[in-house]
Amino acid sequence: MDFIDYYSVLGIPKTASEDDIKKAYRKLARKHHPDLNPNDAEANKKFQQINEANEVLGNPENRKKYDQYGKDWQHAEQFEEARRQQQARQQYTQGGVGEDYDFSGGFGGADFSDFLSSLFGQEGGPGAGRRQANFRGQDYQADLHLSLRDAYTTHKQTLTVNEKNIRITVPAGIENGQKIKLAGYGAPGVNGGPNGDLYITFVITEDSRYKRKGSDLYVNEEIDLYTALLGGEKIIETLDGKVKVTVPTETQNGAKVRLKGKGFPVYKQDGIFGDLYVQWQIKLPTNLTDEQKELFRKLASL
Repeated sequence: MDFIDYYSVLGIPKTASEDDIKKAYRKLARKHHPDLNPNDAEANKKFQQINEANEVLGNPENRKKYDQYGKDWQHAEQFEEARRQQQARQQYTQGGVGEDYDFSGGFGGADFSDFLSSLFGQEGGPGAGRRQANFRGQDYQADLHLSLRDAYTTHKQTLTVNEKNIRITVPAGIENGQKIKLAGYGAPGVNGGPNGDLYITFVITEDSRYKRKGSDLYVNEEIDLYTALLGGEKIIETLDGKVKVTVPTETQNGAKVRLKGKGFPVYKQDGIFGDLYVQWQIKLPTNLTDEQKELFRKLASL
């Protein structure tokens, strides 16, 4: 895996504080967001790199490992363990091992030298050239932005991760913040080790019309005063088409009606939907004529 300078990606120095990292990430994420740069492959690639940089530098532990080990930061624990065992072996060969040191489960002899050779590039040890340690590849993190209407149906999406296009099927009913794993789509393993995984987090933008709670949808609909008082019918636009809804007489402002099965699809349960809740908003008449005002006065006096 090629080295990526995450500090350069975010445009910050290595001495940057946590607040500096957050500010730089938010500014760049807004600038290169896919919603603001549709059909712009370069902006999409940059957005993925910005998220990846924030995943590493925005986490103090990950940042510490990255500063020390660069692109191999995810293998920091293996490096540290190898270094500890090297120190212990040196102690042992010098006769300085205490009674409490336990070699069980560790490397010994040529195997240990081989492990160090593969990690630190040492040559000429007892096992040099015979064996190399393998490591699992780094996991990748990516965000996939969808509209509410996108998430309503099962469909295909293509996202670019580390300059590689990946086409996936997005199941209907996916939740905002939901994360899925694509095994083996992360970075290649080291020395024949298994590939890492790709974790995709779905970000569903808020819809201007519908509010979603789980698999239920909520919408506000206006009706005029006369329909509210005398009753009538109202055509409601749902994500599945138009439906005719009966408005009862003397409907109060804020009253709700439930449209069963007209909500959002339930994730990975074909044919099962939540409900749509319609809240009536009564629109009062304006620009009344003198005659209309007189009629309302008569109603008020009854």
